[in-house]
Amino acid sequence: MSRIRRLLVPALVAAAAGSVFAAPSASAAPAPQCDTASAPFNYVVLYDPRTPERKVDNELRAKCGEKVAYYPEIGVAVATSRNADFQAKIGVFRAYSGGRDVAFPPAASTRSTRSAVVDTKENEETTSVAVEEDLSAQQWDMRAIQAPEANKISGGSRSVTVGVLDSGIEPTHPALKAALDPKVSAGCNSGAPDTTPAAWAPTNSDHGTHVAGTIAGKDAARGFTGVAPGVKLASVKVVNDDGLILPEAAVCGFMWAAKHRFPVTNNSYYIDPGMFYCSKEPGDAAAFEAVRRAVTYSTGRGVLNVAAAGNSGFDPDKQTTDPNRPHPVDTSCGILPKAIDGVVNVSAIGYAGTKSSYSNYGDDVSVTAPGGDRAQLPPTGEGVGCPLSTIFNGGYGAKCGTSMASPHAAGVAALLASRYRHASPRVLTWLLEHQADTIPCGTAAPVCEGPAKDNSYYGHGRVNALDAVK
Repeated sequence: MSRIRRLLVPALVAAAAGSVFAAPSASAAPAPQCDTASAPFNYVVLYDPRTPERKVDNELRAKCGEKVAYYPEIGVAVATSRNADFQAKIGVFRAYSGGRDVAFPPAASTRSTRSAVVDTKENEETTSVAVEEDLSAQQWDMRAIQAPEANKISGGSRSVTVGVLDSGIEPTHPALKAALDPKVSAGCNSGAPDTTPAAWAPTNSDHGTHVAGTIAGKDAARGFTGVAPGVKLASVKVVNDDGLILPEAAVCGFMWAAKHRFPVTNNSYYIDPGMFYCSKEPGDAAAFEAVRRAVTYSTGRGVLNVAAAGNSGFDPDKQTTDPNRPHPVDTSCGILPKAIDGVVNVSAIGYAGTKSSYSNYGDDVSVTAPGGDRAQLPPTGEGVGCPLSTIFNGGYGAKCGTSMASPHAAGVAALLASRYRHASPRVLTWLLEHQADTIPCGTAAPVCEGPAKDNSYYGHGRVNALDAVK
């Protein structure tokens, strides 16, 4: 079990917050003296679920904040404030701003401004490939999970939409334009959904475009096919132009997925600015609980959330420090969103079928999938060590990472959701895990623990697209 699954999070956060999330009742009070000159920052703010919106508005105004969005189903607001003491006014266990922590890092922080979807053991640089008449020979990753055989039986259903919570999907790419559904796409970086195309289209990162191609790309002219080319895609942009995924963006993304009841989402990231969020830490606790509520709500609305394990090459349960922030890590901490109960956690393997050198591992790994490894090279003519997929300007390129492994699993989950239209996330997870191809630890993996059918490197095994459709 992951760290977060071992926690009674609501009880812990409620205790730390004095068991009061609801806004105080409105009463006559002098107008606050608020900062009108400093830069504004967004915050997630906790309330009791179903707190009336007028009470939220009243409290935020009284404490020098302004509402950006409110999700009454889970009692989470997104607010903006220029006041440096806004978090203190609300309560340090009820409010948190990732953006402010980026601008004013805690003392002794080692956090850099690098992209959150790019981890310390992987740069995800694209290896561009020449666009040939037939790219299928280079798709060793698809052959590893038997996707070509599966596609002969079914490519998935158009009634299934996979939400790609990422940096946006290029809408004009020949392999993606038929799958992308603009009507259910949205940008979430403010914390409130924005359905204008400019809000959900990519700007300076092709990460989401690459992920989308793996899930549902189809370019017959070039011989490129993703895992589930028959399903639809929604671009849910949660990565900002600095490459960061802040808590309010993630909350918005999961709530958007819940609203539209996407059967599957893919989450190839961890939430910034820290790698670990801890339920006992001031500030952290609010972000931790806000994201937990959003993920849990989406699961309850029928959404199966699939996430990348991470690329630091460690077992998160055995970490004692956060690489990005100065506070210690203990059993109250976890990497979000993958550590939240109900999320499918995907590790990465390379061409040889063994764990990628950079891939995280641990007891909470559900399944594994091809993420590539530059040390596991395929034979000449079968591509490079990283999975091939769609990139900017209608092109193709290869990237390595658990970010690339996760969409393989999400694609297989979409095939399962297409076949079993009313299956719950729990049932889809069971099918995904029990149809996976077993990979034992092996003698060359001394830190791998557990039996062949459920170990810390590969979970229940490598996902299998053919079994999903047979």
